[in-house]
Amino acid sequence: MVICPGIGNHSEKHYIRTFVDYAQKDGYRCAVLNHLGALPNIELTSPRMFTYGCTWEFAAMVGYIKRAYAQTQLIVVGFSLGGNIVCKFLGENMSNQERVLCCVSVCQGYSALRAQETFLQWDQFRRFYNFLMADNMKKIILSHRHSLFVGNSVKMIAGDLGRLYTATSLMQIDDNIMRKFHGHSSLKEYYEKESCVHYIHNVNVPLLLVNAADDPLVHDSLLKIPRTLAEKKPNVIFALTLHGGHLGFFKGAVLFPKPLTWMDKVIVSYANAICQWQKQKPPSVTTVDLERVSTYLI
Repeated sequence: MVICPGIGNHSEKHYIRTFVDYAQKDGYRCAVLNHLGALPNIELTSPRMFTYGCTWEFAAMVGYIKRAYAQTQLIVVGFSLGGNIVCKFLGENMSNQERVLCCVSVCQGYSALRAQETFLQWDQFRRFYNFLMADNMKKIILSHRHSLFVGNSVKMIAGDLGRLYTATSLMQIDDNIMRKFHGHSSLKEYYEKESCVHYIHNVNVPLLLVNAADDPLVHDSLLKIPRTLAEKKPNVIFALTLHGGHLGFFKGAVLFPKPLTWMDKVIVSYANAICQWQKQKPPSVTTVDLERVSTYLI
């Protein structure tokens, strides 16, 4: 399993460690991408960090895994922002789908440009979550400011930092800081080019897209994208749960939920079903039959 965490997350995050532990106990080897700049004890060595849809680092990790384990096949898993990255990665180039058995995307928003229209609304406390995520991004950027702003003039550095300190939303940070790492001329261009919505239709391996109806970050209007995709492509399953929030598919008591979530089990069950189908399919079959796969699901 090659795993891409959510925004500003890494292999040491609790939900990633819990999922990896469960997957490993079921027999899977796991590789987790540490988003560039996310690990607090690792210094950046170049003036750039992870962005909403940059696939370079994930591609490098997958390439290394393919070289190191020449006979293995891959199951691709992405959480939140990581879901956008893995779907964009697979759709960017058909060669990226080689040796990939399936892909699972959890709680992603599919289009940052469309999400921008709703991200400042207060329903389901979306604006509050936006503020918290922006605050976390500030901390990450400021912890690497000596590497990220190297080579700029003192005046430019002061201006960028000033706008960063006063930012209260991810869009402000993206517009003033993040888009510049890859030379995007505007926020619209940045969101357009880094969203998987323009690439996901090219994904031909089995694809499971999971969202929750009560996700405070992903507005209902964005779910038309996976719903339409699943109607058009036979390799795609779109699963929408009533509850789950944003990566919060917890089980157990409200105040003391179990560390292992419903989603952890779903991903591994889906992976197991795909692996079982792969072993039993006739050699002449090259496309996935999701009806057959569903018979292996627990």
